[in-house]
Amino acid sequence: MSVASELWWQGNVREIWQKCCGFIDLSLEDFMAIQRRLLLEQIQFLNGCELGRAVMDGARPRSVEEFRALVPLTTYADYAPYLNDRREDVLPEPPIYWQRTSGKSETFHHKWAPLTQRAAEELSSLILAASGFATCKERGVFPLSHNERLLYLMAPPPYVTGTYLMWAKKEFDFYTFPPQEEAVNMPFDERIKQGFQEGLDKGVTFLFGISGVLVAVAERMARREDKATLRSLVSRPRVLFRLMKGMLKARLAGRPLMPKDLWSLKGILAGGTDTSVYKDKIREMWGKPPLDVYGSAEASLIAMQTWDYEGMTFVPQLNFLEFVPEEERVREASDPDYRPSTVLLDEVRPGEVYEMVITNFHGGAFTRYRLGDLVKITSLRNEKLGIDLPQMAFYSRADGIIEFANFSHALLTEKKIWQAIENTGIPYEDWVARKEPKEGKPVLHLYVEPRDGEQSAEQLTSAIHSELKKLDDGYAELETLGWKPLEVTFLPEGTFKEYIARQQEAGADLAHLKPPHINPADGIMDILTAAAPPPKVTRRRQARVPA
Repeated sequence: MSVASELWWQGNVREIWQKCCGFIDLSLEDFMAIQRRLLLEQIQFLNGCELGRAVMDGARPRSVEEFRALVPLTTYADYAPYLNDRREDVLPEPPIYWQRTSGKSETFHHKWAPLTQRAAEELSSLILAASGFATCKERGVFPLSHNERLLYLMAPPPYVTGTYLMWAKKEFDFYTFPPQEEAVNMPFDERIKQGFQEGLDKGVTFLFGISGVLVAVAERMARREDKATLRSLVSRPRVLFRLMKGMLKARLAGRPLMPKDLWSLKGILAGGTDTSVYKDKIREMWGKPPLDVYGSAEASLIAMQTWDYEGMTFVPQLNFLEFVPEEERVREASDPDYRPSTVLLDEVRPGEVYEMVITNFHGGAFTRYRLGDLVKITSLRNEKLGIDLPQMAFYSRADGIIEFANFSHALLTEKKIWQAIENTGIPYEDWVARKEPKEGKPVLHLYVEPRDGEQSAEQLTSAIHSELKKLDDGYAELETLGWKPLEVTFLPEGTFKEYIARQQEAGADLAHLKPPHINPADGIMDILTAAAPPPKVTRRRQARVPA
């Protein structure tokens, strides 16, 4: 049992806040002192193991400065020979869990990341901190209680969100619908159906999931796809009362039934690159805004929002944080032999975009590891809450940008394109986007599966073009050159559903059932277009000619 768990069971709110949430009260100087102390400890672990000596390229640094000067930046390719086989004999410290993440590339279809006991204990306090921030309205207030009831809306272990929930459930006695030991073996649709049934009976108080899934579940309810499920439950008095009360709320509001009509949540923890895109929709559907957390299987947690739901605050105790400035990445792109330099948290500048580099503490495996994520420093402190640490927002995957560098400063990230589509208000199932050549110039080719046939591709093109101009000044510049580099192609109804079905039949990993949104490879586009069902043909009855 971790210290955070012991405090939780004792009900010591003051100590819980100090232990778990106290990092927001650190000065930047104190934050950096924790980082340096834990890194020097980690260097000793790395010196004593095979993997550490390999990724440090034989260096034996004795200070933070020597570590940054002598140890090269790494990628998963440096770890694959050891971690793909989950070799524990080469690690700095034996793990208690192996977490799995998607590879998102043809080279690594998935990645394995070990989690040590000490890292998991630190993770416990941070999960509790994020849960507290999602439910409180001021410092020192901690509305969470024992036996909070959650819908199981995340991928099962060994995926990272499932591992987090497994650990939180063990430490803090959160209850899930369905129970996690059952949910992990259920298909997603069955899991949602059973969780919905149990939640109607016993109530739901808290949510932890991927933002896109929260939206999909709520939209499914609004479209009444669970009518049969609802009818099967009305014989149970407690369920019937909750349903009737919720339906009355929805009818009085003149809209479809939403989750907020059925449950009054204390808070929502959300992960995923789409949280900022969906935050208003989640608030409207579930009755609470999602609190954004940023992390990965390799890094666990890196940063989280606090109760003002603005920028995310970095946490000091899980990873040594380094940042590759944009100009260093540009120089590296033009010279593959160039070794980019990094800055530390006390050197970042507001408004700048950086690539994240992490070194695990507490006997972890990853050392000066390039996550492949870009983050933007939004400010050097949170003025509203008096947090004296730099604030960040997730910007993009490093390979998730469509660029028109030769024509303007347009940099279109997945988040910007997604936000533009959402801002149109036009219902859709899913989308992918690629930069493709057309008449000697690149275009942003957007493939969208609309949810109804009321809009034309031309109308959607115009609407998305207008929204992109608002979101990206560089994109707006292109129109001044007399150029609208956007093309929209509608995919037939059922395309993405059929794509997922084909991937499942082919034995694809859970993380690869859906295509990547940005620049999917030709092979993926071939599967996607092949998955498109043929257009529906409506046969007219021929009039009978009297004999």
